[in-house]
Amino acid sequence: MKQSKKKRIFDIIQIGYVGDVISRAFDILITIAILLNLFIAIFDTFTQSIPYRPVLDIVENITVAGFTIEYILRVWTAEYLYPNKKRWIARISYIFSLGGIVDLLSFLPNCLPVFFPQGAVAFRMFRVIRILRLFRVNSYYDALNIIGQVIKRKKDQILSSVFIIVMLIIASSLCMYSLEHEAQPDVFKNAFSGIWWSVSTLLTVGYGDIYPVTVLGKIFSILITFLGVGMVAIPTGILSAGFVEQYSMLKKSTEYLMEKELKFIKLIITEEHNWNGKKISELNLPQGLIIAAILRNGETVMPKGTLTLHENDCVVIGAKDCDINVDVDLKQVELREHHPWVGHKIKELDISRHTLIVMIRRGDNVVVPNGDTVIKEGDIVFIFSKRYVADSQTITV
Repeated sequence: MKQSKKKRIFDIIQIGYVGDVISRAFDILITIAILLNLFIAIFDTFTQSIPYRPVLDIVENITVAGFTIEYILRVWTAEYLYPNKKRWIARISYIFSLGGIVDLLSFLPNCLPVFFPQGAVAFRMFRVIRILRLFRVNSYYDALNIIGQVIKRKKDQILSSVFIIVMLIIASSLCMYSLEHEAQPDVFKNAFSGIWWSVSTLLTVGYGDIYPVTVLGKIFSILITFLGVGMVAIPTGILSAGFVEQYSMLKKSTEYLMEKELKFIKLIITEEHNWNGKKISELNLPQGLIIAAILRNGETVMPKGTLTLHENDCVVIGAKDCDINVDVDLKQVELREHHPWVGHKIKELDISRHTLIVMIRRGDNVVVPNGDTVIKEGDIVFIFSKRYVADSQTITV
């Protein structure tokens, strides 16, 4: 019971799905708390905020207390975030992860002034880090996912272009120092002064606080300015091409799925599930079914034969659509206290050979029936039958 409550708390504090109202409400509350903190941090810089300081401090303390409780709960339930690791290793992994560090810094600056009063002003600057928590809430949105995927796919090209820019900055700064040092010894004091000029010129900022005065320096500056426009355009072109490729891939994938008319269902692997701990190659799937993807710890894992399924994995199963355009009618029956089936095994029931019990919903669990399954009070039984079934509701599939 304790483990089920712990798992439920983990589900709530993670990104909520549409059907989980409590988890979605938690996401909304956390988002509101973050926005309130950012508003307080900005409004605090205005003199008009002085009369409202007591109220703003109370609101900030309440939201920071919420961040603290959330962080403690995330550390406590980290074993579900990293199901393949031991409990204490999972907690350490979360604490030192990027998300864990951001969560820690979202409330720690408010606690540190108690122990270090001299650094109170510096600690308050860390409140801005809370805005990074919004990326946790938005991590499942397509736009942010596509940006991350493009950067990940094009990281080698981007790093190569950045390397070229850095080399050009160093080379141009040394050249400009050599050309301008004698004419402007106070401006181009050393190579670092040339780097500042080179960065502002190559990145087309041009602050105007440092510039060449010699003829050779001006000519060289013109060349560097033209090179700067081209160098800055390289990463932009790489990212633009990456976005086009990514959207083209998504479009092709969508067209392929529509053409094949696949239908998908999600299956959560529980501790007692007979797939738990098995490799995909060991699963005896019926013909026509495929494992399309596996959702694990918020990430999509491509299924391979050597991949082992674990508890809490969400398995996406695809099936080809039937060629026969005939709907299948399932009947749903809720069994009350005095129903004649209650307390009996399925093989003991007096039902027609044209009737098949497909599935049993027992509370929040789904039971796959067999002959020895005992029917209990409150069970919702799904039946395929061509005959009339009393007190039933028809579901068209």
